[in-house]
Amino acid sequence: MAEATPELKAGATKARAIKVGAAQLWQTPARFLSVGLVCAAMHNLIVIGAGLAHVHYAVACVISYIVVVLLGFALHVRFTFEVKPTIAAFARYALSMAANYPITLALLFLMCDLAHWPLAIAAPLATLALFVWNYAASRWAIAGTPASRAASAEAPATSTLPAPTRQA
Repeated sequence: MAEATPELKAGATKARAIKVGAAQLWQTPARFLSVGLVCAAMHNLIVIGAGLAHVHYAVACVISYIVVVLLGFALHVRFTFEVKPTIAAFARYALSMAANYPITLALLFLMCDLAHWPLAIAAPLATLALFVWNYAASRWAIAGTPASRAASAEAPATSTLPAPTRQA
């Protein structure tokens, strides 16, 4: 039997990536929701607790960011996406989650300062508003695309980098 060409191997890798992506389509969001609820609860406990201690929500959000990024990354790599943690993935995750900070501040400013809603109501609503963004950003940061996951699966077990691909 003839050896597969690089093009055929690339096609097989893409097909596996699509199959893996489809199989995880239903599993990953449920796991993300579980981890997301833990992270959201932690965030809201920190922000609301800080508010009760008369700490401004801007400071509370910085504290929450540090705690929740560490917690969320650890849970997502182990449970949600089941991938090896890498420094690059953590950097992408931390950066994508940092985008929450200005959005959260803007939402809390609108709800607390302008609408005079209590922080105990505004913080969970802001968290809920960011859920879809967080799912998309976390998936990109930690798990990458289906093709990059398939390429990574073919790499040697000691490597945390995707297998090299040949460019035409």
